[in-house]
Amino acid sequence: MNRSPTDDAPAPFQLAVVQLDIRLADKAYNLDRIESFTRQAAQAGADLIVFPECMLTGYCFESLAEARGLGEAENGPSAIRCIKLCRELGVHVVYGYLESCGDRLFNAAALIGPQGLIGSFRKVHLPHLGVDHLVTRGDRQFQVFETELGRIGINICYDGAFPEAARIMALNRADLILLPTNWPDGALTFAQYGINTRALENTVYYASSSRIGTERGFRFIGTSRIADPFGETLAEADSESEVILTARITPALARQKRLERGTSGKHWVDRIHDRRPEFYGPIADPMS
Repeated sequence: MNRSPTDDAPAPFQLAVVQLDIRLADKAYNLDRIESFTRQAAQAGADLIVFPECMLTGYCFESLAEARGLGEAENGPSAIRCIKLCRELGVHVVYGYLESCGDRLFNAAALIGPQGLIGSFRKVHLPHLGVDHLVTRGDRQFQVFETELGRIGINICYDGAFPEAARIMALNRADLILLPTNWPDGALTFAQYGINTRALENTVYYASSSRIGTERGFRFIGTSRIADPFGETLAEADSESEVILTARITPALARQKRLERGTSGKHWVDRIHDRRPEFYGPIADPMS
């Protein structure tokens, strides 16, 4: 399987995915953990460090009032501290948090770099679990953020189970899609196979940052993973350990969608070019 590099792509960079336990409703402790693991990863050469869903707050809230007390604006105090950290270390960070916006609360993820807040994503698909019982459904499109490292898309946990989300970001030229997540018992099949499938079907890098531990009797299964545009696993974690997974990300590979079959130059597949959107109408029809 041969690929030609894409001349205008940024240089390769080092991705670090952090898998760890999170303390429910203890934002100060969790923010200290973000800083500690970011420093560890940066010292080891990471350029982009990704943390799980609801990293700042935990997940298993029982009332909106309880969760709302831990919400922040996307440019709130935690973001300001992370901006200072990213500026000091010259890195980018993604972390999950609860975003307050007027009287609404969102399950969100922020992307921060040395220059400041690049953007945030609000979870679109909400399962009947934890804080997702309580928050507002995400109201933003599946955006791809232009960074000095490359084009980065973000989903959160259950969003990954909907192939349309990743495909939209691939069509918007994402090089890498990140999935901060809190996978519970029952999610192991997707954790093991879904990440690679999303990477393969869109010819992008795809990475999940999951958590471990328990909250209010609810167990989380870790199993973080990084997959390349061929659908191959670059790094994976078990279900119990705190660990930093690392992988080299080469944006040029994600931008070369044509996959050669053989060496003659006569045979290839291109999962973006070969689409037939005229047959996909029912996907976008709410009444289907």
